[in-house]
Amino acid sequence: MQPKIKSQLYGSRLWQALRKQQLALQPLCVMCEALGVVKASEVVDHIKPHRGDKTLFFNVNNLQSLCKQCHDSHKQRLEKTGKIIGGDINGNPIDPNHHWN
Repeated sequence: MQPKIKSQLYGSRLWQALRKQQLALQPLCVMCEALGVVKASEVVDHIKPHRGDKTLFFNVNNLQSLCKQCHDSHKQRLEKTGKIIGGDINGNPIDPNHHWN
């Protein structure tokens, strides 16, 4: 995505309002919660990458709250490889497509 388009989307008042609403509705990181960990969310993430598509960008059903660590590591890896890395508190893989599930 071009830097100009990115700054227009993320800098918009509508995005700031949606971000604030999402963090209020889902104050905990959904990836940490799946692991049995309670951690505050800091980042509003697009579940499906929007790639500049404004409809997908502003779709509230395409948003989830993540902590910065999950957003910058697990989510980025998921987008690049298609695999979810890690396990829950019982040691079971989180990825539903993992061969152990």
